[in-house]
Amino acid sequence: MKKLIWLALLLLVVVVVVGTRGTANNQLLQQPPSPIIAQSSPNQNTPSELPVPIAKDLQLSAQNLFTHIQKLNFQRYTKDERSRTRTYITTELQKFGWKPQLQKFPNGVNIFAERQGTNEQAGAILVGAHYDTVAGSPGADDNASGLAVMLEVARVLGSTATPRTLQLAFFDLEEAGLLGSKAFVSQKARLKNLQSAIVMDMVGYACYTVGCQQYPTALPVKPPSDQGDFLVVVGDTEHLPLLNAFENSQSHPATALNKNDANFPSILTLPIPLKGLLAPDTLRSDHAPFWYQDIGAVLVTDTANLRNANYHQPSDLPKTIDRDFFIGSAQIVLNTTHKLLENATDG
Repeated sequence: MKKLIWLALLLLVVVVVVGTRGTANNQLLQQPPSPIIAQSSPNQNTPSELPVPIAKDLQLSAQNLFTHIQKLNFQRYTKDERSRTRTYITTELQKFGWKPQLQKFPNGVNIFAERQGTNEQAGAILVGAHYDTVAGSPGADDNASGLAVMLEVARVLGSTATPRTLQLAFFDLEEAGLLGSKAFVSQKARLKNLQSAIVMDMVGYACYTVGCQQYPTALPVKPPSDQGDFLVVVGDTEHLPLLNAFENSQSHPATALNKNDANFPSILTLPIPLKGLLAPDTLRSDHAPFWYQDIGAVLVTDTANLRNANYHQPSDLPKTIDRDFFIGSAQIVLNTTHKLLENATDG
């Protein structure tokens, strides 16, 4: 009897996996998804997988990234503090030619901006990050790092023509329970043309001591190293092409970082089944509300408190940001965003 039960369970798993793969865009699935063991992408690409180098006009500025981090070096918790943050963000966006909109919801305000693509049928790609902090923390990593990358994406890609539309969403009150992103997805008209979302939450911290990286007990993973020096991309198994789009995103001209050699972190991709039902640690940021609206979304993160002891503390300061890791992470996000905007079949 036990053998029959196990056989039935095995058949059920096979059906679920096959069904999931069938709903994805199979032309991008080069490897079978694993709902439990994460796949890591090495820093080196094989010769047959080398992507076309990113053009010089798609290179980010390390100076700009750290200027934003310094400018946002204050607690962003109270109503006045969050208003000050919105002023900074909207002013920067306007410098780059964007027309930001303030989208109010109970007790909060999201910032939204859009650059139309050349093909209305290709849909939109959204890049998002929350701009609030908890009380008592200046939030350099959480989440000025994500905001800085977003503003560089806005600067670099704002005037770049692509088939897909680029949307930017700066979410309020993430720390209060994902309130900003929940309010955003509650307006169904905003999701009509949306193909995928890339959400950043803490992308600037690395640790290099063996054992400094922790892992959720409910989510066994195969880490690329025994240190906290890799970038994590969390996605759901129903939208694997979006998760896979981050592969090969480390390749770009060395001059992109204003240095002689590129130093990209490895990427650990986490395909999560059942929309995180069995792994609640993967639902702690603004990508989660998109999952429950059947929108493909990924969370790009340095793993927060699983690595960074400054999480939600007064010590989350600009000086704790790891320069090479942060710049490399930012370029990975920029490269992937551009790839998705250009290719209307990805994501």
